[in-house]
Amino acid sequence: MLLNACGEPDKKKNPAETKGRVLEYSNTLSFLNADGEVVSTLRFVKADDESERNQGLMDVNSMPSDAGMVFYFDTEEEQSFYMMNTPLSLDIMYVNADSVIVNIYKSTTPFSSKTLPSGEPAKYVVETNAGYSISNDIKEGMKVRF
Repeated sequence: MLLNACGEPDKKKNPAETKGRVLEYSNTLSFLNADGEVVSTLRFVKADDESERNQGLMDVNSMPSDAGMVFYFDTEEEQSFYMMNTPLSLDIMYVNADSVIVNIYKSTTPFSSKTLPSGEPAKYVVETNAGYSISNDIKEGMKVRF
């Protein structure tokens, strides 16, 4: 199992003193219901190398409501994230190699060191603003299309 943080711990930073990083959301993905119909579209930043995955959404203080980050992994295996140095509450969706959402954590706790394991093998992890999965009726078992 891989353990990934949304950033490495940095005890010297005070979250109130940072303006935060600004991201460019240049990719899109769609969430599909059981009939294959698009229920929501998300603009996202792609994190596909170790450095980008380690940084994650660390020090990002806000995102548009239709935006997020997608982590790409070379192999499908159990993943685990935590919220260290991440000031936003997020929905974290683990997606397997067949593009099926296998687990969703809703409204995670900012700055938490609690691990959030996928529970099943995952090749992708989608992070959105907290509440995105509820407001867009996204559930485990649905598919994503990149």
